[in-house]
Amino acid sequence: MTLRGGRGVTSTVADSAPARRVPRPRADALRNRERIVTAAREMFVEFGPQVPYDEIARRAGVGNATLYRNFPERADLVREVVLSIMARITELAERAMEEEGDTFAALRRFTHGAAEERIGALCPMLDGAFDQDHPDLTVERERVEEAVQSLVDRAQQAGRLRSDVGVGDLMVAVSQLTRPLPGTACGTHFDQFVHRHLQLFLDGLEAPARSELPGTAVTLEDLRRDSCPRATS
Repeated sequence: MTLRGGRGVTSTVADSAPARRVPRPRADALRNRERIVTAAREMFVEFGPQVPYDEIARRAGVGNATLYRNFPERADLVREVVLSIMARITELAERAMEEEGDTFAALRRFTHGAAEERIGALCPMLDGAFDQDHPDLTVERERVEEAVQSLVDRAQQAGRLRSDVGVGDLMVAVSQLTRPLPGTACGTHFDQFVHRHLQLFLDGLEAPARSELPGTAVTLEDLRRDSCPRATS
């Protein structure tokens, strides 16, 4: 609609209307959301992704209404947990590259840090529980793949990592070695074995190689053919 002023000057309502501001989430609302995601991640490891919402809310220290307001569907919460894990893994890789002078030390630091994210315990539980092609997941997946690929490339270019392994080999090993054995829990007593066995694995990755590996290096493309590693790498 056009308005004409007293001096013949025309303007539009759109030009004169003030711009609408999109309200930013309050700090306490963001903290509540973060607490919910952290509690859900812990409880998914302990009890599986079907743990009752009431229990997640209790662990997070929020009311049920707050949990449902943030995540009305369970798939929404599962997706957010996966996004959180991938973001944390990306940060681990980037910080290791920035802060470690030795490329293999950076790879070692990242591997042990990734194990703390319980990839192996979460992977089989979350398979198929959310839309793996969601745009947010695609973006975060690309970020983590780029970061871990850079970590591996740098170590190989420096001659510190054997040349016949790929990122997929690393991620499969982390996933498998952090998966609890049947009849065991994910408690502290299990952690000591995880890091011990990861160190044995890492010793086998250092160059020069002491043996010839069967088959070929596992790539990220190889992992994408399986739904579980796809959600964590």
